[in-house]
Amino acid sequence: MILQTTRNSETFEGHWNAFFERVIDYLPLLLSGLISAIIILVLGLWVIKFLMRLLDRIFVRRNVDVSIRTFVGHLLNWGLKIILFIVVISQLGVQTSSFIAILGAAGLAIGLSLQGSLSNFAGGVLILTLKPFRVGDYIASSKGVEGTVMVIDIFNTKLNTGENLMVVVPNGELSNSSITNYTATGTRRSMIDVRVNYNTDLRQAKEVLLGVATSNPLALTDPPPQVVVTNLAESWITLSVRVSATNAQFWTMHEQLLMNCKVALQQAGINIPYPQRDVHHIDKAEIA
Repeated sequence: MILQTTRNSETFEGHWNAFFERVIDYLPLLLSGLISAIIILVLGLWVIKFLMRLLDRIFVRRNVDVSIRTFVGHLLNWGLKIILFIVVISQLGVQTSSFIAILGAAGLAIGLSLQGSLSNFAGGVLILTLKPFRVGDYIASSKGVEGTVMVIDIFNTKLNTGENLMVVVPNGELSNSSITNYTATGTRRSMIDVRVNYNTDLRQAKEVLLGVATSNPLALTDPPPQVVVTNLAESWITLSVRVSATNAQFWTMHEQLLMNCKVALQQAGINIPYPQRDVHHIDKAEIA
């Protein structure tokens, strides 16, 4: 029994000595790998910080939108740090091929599960880059949504409607629809259709309406106001009153034109007709 215990003790001591010798043999390699990993980590973090500052200066110089500037900065920062982490652990002897494969599979799974969000992200990038509209513009989409742009985020755009309601529109839907920007040019042109009878003197009607348009203090002179005949309908003739105004004064000018045109036509004795139909009554007794 004593002999067996002695042999076990000698065997354990032999394994321990062998392990200790291997540690001593690999210690310089481990230390060198650890030191190089620390140096790469410190230098890598410094380089990433420098690149982020340089990128931010470029964005500011090119007047890139704050939303896309923040998102791209965070995305690039995390991407560079992941690459730095892989390089550092490879210096410590860790096999990175399987780790990269796991990251790729995780990225694919996340991408498949977030298809809608990624489409909204792509739409947000297009909107912030191409700038079909800006904050403060009044827009309408072919999807039936319209309002004043309040916030443009990377995933959605917030609109304030005429009823003072906040509407959140996904950027993917907004970027794939036709957008009408009413305020992009700085001015808007009002086109009011006025109906008159067929017995109306069109020259007189045009002079009356043009006088209303030119006398409006909010109307712009470039381009000048116009009154043109646009339609010969069944029961009336259509005159179009076209007047431009600034975005801030457009609705006030539009309302004034509507009221003043009605009053001026009434004073000139020009009637605005209602739809008319001729109804013929046939007596059955007369047919018999």
